[in-house]
Amino acid sequence: MEVVHHSSGKSLRLSRLINPVSGRTFVVPLDHSVADGPVASAPAFRDIARAVSRNGGDALLVHKGRIRFLPTDVLRETALVIHLNGITRHAPDANAKVRLAEVEEALERGADAVSIHINMGSDTEAEQLGDLARAADGCTRWGLPLIAMVYPRGPRVGDPTDPALVAHAASLAADIGADIAKVPYTGSPVTMAEVVRSCPIGIITAGGAPVGDRQLTRTVGEVVASGALGVAMGRNVWASPDVAATVRRIAAALHQPAAPRTGERAHTPAAPAAQVRTAPLPEPVQT
Repeated sequence: MEVVHHSSGKSLRLSRLINPVSGRTFVVPLDHSVADGPVASAPAFRDIARAVSRNGGDALLVHKGRIRFLPTDVLRETALVIHLNGITRHAPDANAKVRLAEVEEALERGADAVSIHINMGSDTEAEQLGDLARAADGCTRWGLPLIAMVYPRGPRVGDPTDPALVAHAASLAADIGADIAKVPYTGSPVTMAEVVRSCPIGIITAGGAPVGDRQLTRTVGEVVASGALGVAMGRNVWASPDVAATVRRIAAALHQPAAPRTGERAHTPAAPAAQVRTAPLPEPVQT
């Protein structure tokens, strides 16, 4: 799946997000602390960020204030995505995401991209769609890529992984102006491939709750087979007893050429998968 972009600024920044070996992206969201509280101690958080950067993660996703506490070497080596909205799980409606940052603030802080979360089907969907549209306009103006995290979630949503709902979520992101859509994985590479084919922009799948190593590798392989642009794995990374090893495992499964689907050409990487970006491995991080 080609990533759609319309300006040289977006093109340059998108190239920071996409792995040059496979043409895919491995995003590690570390924004959960706004909703759920600390994901690790302050020193361990920095170690997690370094483990992601040095072992094959392509981008880190954080809220604007957290950038101050990320190691400088991580910001040099890994793409930075700033998340624009959020809510705590203690709020009367935890699905009612509110705006916490503007595109211009993200640009001032050195972001390579911004992201915004939309709960399609929530009671405040209208306000969230307005925030998405405003973010898209700002990203067009300033040449920043926009990742729209659109999840079917709310009182009128039965199965959030229903392929029809996931396809709707992805097309919603495209129609309002996002460059990449982050949506739930449907649970099947066949139905996920249908979602990918229905959407004109690149799709990355949400990681969801932590699973075992074997299931994690299998899921990433299925996402690759579907033709998606990549994965966003948060809890499966920072909740792992060995963050560095988990990041390497996900990167190895993701940055491989996909087998061709029926009637389609195979995705050919620019270089052998062994050339995935790496650096000396840190000690395992306990979280």
